[in-house]
Amino acid sequence: MDFSSIFSLIALVCYIMASIAVVVRLFHPKGPNIVKVLFIGSIAIISHTLSTGHFLFSEQSVNFALPNVISLVTLIICLSITALALKYKVNLLLPVVYVFAGLWQLASLFIPHKSNMPLVTTDFAVASHVILALIAYCILIIAMLFAFQVTYINMKLKDKNLLAVNHLPPLMQVEGQLFAILAIGTLGLVVSQLVGVIFLQDFLANNAHKTVLSLLALLLYCFTLWGHFKQGWRGHRVLMLIISATTLLTLAYFGSRFVKEFLLS
Repeated sequence: MDFSSIFSLIALVCYIMASIAVVVRLFHPKGPNIVKVLFIGSIAIISHTLSTGHFLFSEQSVNFALPNVISLVTLIICLSITALALKYKVNLLLPVVYVFAGLWQLASLFIPHKSNMPLVTTDFAVASHVILALIAYCILIIAMLFAFQVTYINMKLKDKNLLAVNHLPPLMQVEGQLFAILAIGTLGLVVSQLVGVIFLQDFLANNAHKTVLSLLALLLYCFTLWGHFKQGWRGHRVLMLIISATTLLTLAYFGSRFVKEFLLS
């Protein structure tokens, strides 16, 4: 068993252990032992980082093959939610992101990593566009997770199921965080698209389908923000709009690459 596989297994086990530690005490009067959860989660994240780094930097260039990008995205999201857990109650989100990251670590043991899609780090415009797009995508995924959390809390409050929300943050606090995160992610997406259009030659021609889907997603995100701040939209409508926009953005970023790297390889 090679270096990366060992750390992938360690990450898998720790992610699952941390998730179980949250879930089994989710409705406990004192809630999950957050120190224990974050300690185990931190070991998982460190192992995840070492495993992902091995594949990303195993060649002379940065290997941005699809499996490596997905692993990097899950790592950034796990790290972000874990950091948020130091200050805010994100008990619903921790097991979701940890389980997904753990399952991807398991999948990475069987997915071939022979594909090499180098990121041209010497081209500042290209690197800036890719990094901004990746960060914006991660932030918008987190916004979608917060939208699910808002919907869950709202549903339980309507059902007067106070036990289910005793150890969750207040609805208005989570909703405020949701739209703050959504606004930051949308701004990041705008900047990444502007960098691509202005500084990359033939950006629109070479990435027509990706650009169209990204712009449609961007319009939906902006429409959602406008609807909330100007029309007072919230709840199920906001969730559906964010899911639709994130689906379009995911197809833009990963759809064609999945076809090229897995179906046509």
